[in-house]
Amino acid sequence: MTAQTETDIDPRVASAAAHWSHRFVTNGVPLADFQDVTGSITRWDEWRAAWVARGDVHETLAREAEAGRHFLSAAEHWTTASVCHHFGKFLFVHDRAQMKAAHDRAIAARQAALPHLDPPGERVAIPYGAHTLYGILRRPRGFARPPVVLMIMGLDSAKEEMHTNEQVFLDRGMATLAVDGPGQGEAEYDLPICPEFERPVAAMVDWIETRDDLDPGRIGIWGVSLGGYSAPRAAAYETRIRACISLTGPFDFAEAFDRAPPLTRAAFTARAYAGTEDEAREVAARMTLAEAAPRITCPLHVVGGALDRVLPPDHAGRLAEAASGPVTLTMVPDGTHVVNNRPYKYRPQVADWMAECLSR
Repeated sequence: MTAQTETDIDPRVASAAAHWSHRFVTNGVPLADFQDVTGSITRWDEWRAAWVARGDVHETLAREAEAGRHFLSAAEHWTTASVCHHFGKFLFVHDRAQMKAAHDRAIAARQAALPHLDPPGERVAIPYGAHTLYGILRRPRGFARPPVVLMIMGLDSAKEEMHTNEQVFLDRGMATLAVDGPGQGEAEYDLPICPEFERPVAAMVDWIETRDDLDPGRIGIWGVSLGGYSAPRAAAYETRIRACISLTGPFDFAEAFDRAPPLTRAAFTARAYAGTEDEAREVAARMTLAEAAPRITCPLHVVGGALDRVLPPDHAGRLAEAASGPVTLTMVPDGTHVVNNRPYKYRPQVADWMAECLSR
């Protein structure tokens, strides 16, 4: 590629290169891959193809490992391929066909990894009215009926991005159930975003109760970004939830919508099935914890990043103050959105906290 000036580069690509490296790397993309891909393109329309091509590199390594019967290595390569494909699709909402093609590759690669992970994973189907929600269940070794952490996605995340988030809970003897809810991951093609997220969570908990290899009396919930709204919203109304983690979520998404980056607003508009941003604001107006938060009586751990540029940092404190049960607030002074730039300042700590909550 010939040298490019800053004015030659699509501002969406420039913004991605400037702001997204911490998230990608923390969630499993090698730093060199992030630098290579973002440095090789100038137009947003090139984004998906470049990330799928990088995912293909890791798929080739996975197949080579499988041919040599090195299945743990294959699982690692498949997982990296999956997250590369995922990041190719995650905000590519302007071209639905290309987005879904990349998404299908992410799902297939993660599925190829699941049997060979340590601990292994299982693709599960959860009834939700006339629809089905798909999730990934992983159970720690050595536990007949472990507690389970229900993992709730954000606006642009999906269960295929959750590998590194799952691990801290698995390491502490908790199962993880990462589910694509309405408007998220696999469900986004059939169901819009659901502000009343206690509804799909009730279906998820109902499903947990059908399993004889999980403890339905010890269910925690974890939500990231917009899922940091959805998880406490569910905990307010679903009494079977024993503990809740909200990771840099909005207290009132209507307040956050207009300050969100343009790609985030576009993704919300698409996944809310709104025709315009004005229609999307009407959906966002339903996404408030003002009435729900005082109903939260289970232990709640709220994480905020003081340097968050996606959602207002003060929303973490508002949620902590409004909840009625025991609350832990971790505000990371040098943390960006989801504190992906300082994961060591919250990931082990919230996993320890959840383990203590679910041990009782």
